Amino acid sequence: MRTRESAVSEADLTLIHALQLAPRATWAQLAGVLGPAADTLARRWARLTQRGHAWSGVLPGALTAGSPAVTTAWIRIECAAGTVPATAAALTEDPGTLTVQHVTGVADLVAYVATPDPAALDAYVVERLHRLPGVRATRTHVVTALYSPAAPTRLDQLTPRQARAVRDLGGRPARTARAAPLDTPDPVDQRLLLALAEDARTGVATLAQRIGASESTARRRLARLAATDAVLFRTEVAPRHSGRPVWALICADVPPDQLVPVAAAVARLRGTRTVTAVTGPHNLFVCAWLNRVEELPGYTEKLARTATGLRIADTEVSLRAHKLGAHVLGPEGHRERVVPPDIWGISARA
Repeated sequence: MRTRESAVSEADLTLIHALQLAPRATWAQLAGVLGPAADTLARRWARLTQRGHAWSGVLPGALTAGSPAVTTAWIRIECAAGTVPATAAALTEDPGTLTVQHVTGVADLVAYVATPDPAALDAYVVERLHRLPGVRATRTHVVTALYSPAAPTRLDQLTPRQARAVRDLGGRPARTARAAPLDTPDPVDQRLLLALAEDARTGVATLAQRIGASESTARRRLARLAATDAVLFRTEVAPRHSGRPVWALICADVPPDQLVPVAAAVARLRGTRTVTAVTGPHNLFVCAWLNRVEELPGYTEKLARTATGLRIADTEVSLRAHKLGAHVLGPEGHRERVVPPDIWGISARA
């Protein structure tokens, strides 16, 4: 795979790693750990985000944590010749379509989709996907369990001491318990989550304006959501600058009685990003980020060694990422904009 010289420096990667650990820490707090002055860090982050090299956002936890209030699925899509770009562009505009990848293999596109319930997923597939001119066939794999959070690839720039110090900054409220994902959030929380999806570092005053509430209400609701599984903070770096630009989806078969321990072991492998149990002919989907496509055989070999009963049925490698975690990427793999993950349709009602 061809890559160009990175436009992201080591200092930039250090800042991104820090924001992955403490996404809402102030620049002054981060300066105390990283060294450069607060205004220097702020300017560096502004440059990274303006160029689409990095970004910060959130996803409602229900979209990633297997909440009964949401139905998620991997959808593999076959397209007519010459229609992949237009079909992918259409899918990136859908609020519930969180990931769109152009891949090798039988399918041309792979999408990760969230809808309020199975009926909404049915409507999306039948009334939306099947009506797109370029779509020839689809196969839907409903997610029945998530064993590894769909978090960004964590960078390894900070020293252990720096990482501990950043975690202690209080940039994200500590979780008092591993709470289950909340039921469907109320309209105010929905507006708050969608505002944070565009930029997780948005100030409380701006958040208050966007949700139509006082600053104290915005601050209180943000703290409550951040202390549970209701929100997943994501600080991302464009894949080409991450050191792991190759996205792969591995479809595997695991004996049902071994699914939980095997999935837990797979989630611990370096490079693993998401591990999901799914419906369909294969019951385990593993999403990984690798340094080079040549690493895929070694990674799949490690997968196969996690259990004697695991059988790899198919592998798909991304040729281009069109959308990651609600953020639309351009041809060079840099963030261009966000499509707020409004699966509740509050924008349409506004």
